[in-house]
Amino acid sequence: MALGSKIRGSLLVMLLAGLLALAVQVVAKAEPLKATYYGNWYAGKPTASGELYDPHGFTAAHPYLPFGTKLLVSYNGRGVIVTVNDRIPYEGNYDLDLSWAAAKAVGLTDIGTAVVAAEVIETQLVSSA
Repeated sequence: MALGSKIRGSLLVMLLAGLLALAVQVVAKAEPLKATYYGNWYAGKPTASGELYDPHGFTAAHPYLPFGTKLLVSYNGRGVIVTVNDRIPYEGNYDLDLSWAAAKAVGLTDIGTAVVAAEVIETQLVSSA
């Protein structure tokens, strides 16, 4: 009996892991998001993850992706990898808030806001929010 329970438990874990992998693959397709960026005046202030905002780091705020998630953000033929470490409101005007350096790297600082392509390239299984 105990062995049967262990096997069923293992199968359940594998099934859940498979579903999680499938969900990550579905999310991993590039999506158009309305993006803007943090100004330098936020430098040194805490983000929702507890990290201090570094305008020269490659970070971003997103409404719900787990902290530590890596995104490939592309705009106008240029791309940058950012790490989610902050939150923006679910019902806000923007879907993504880039650090100054990340926005500069893709050319967003020239115009302020734009629709960018964002693709999850690595996600964390546990979020501290």
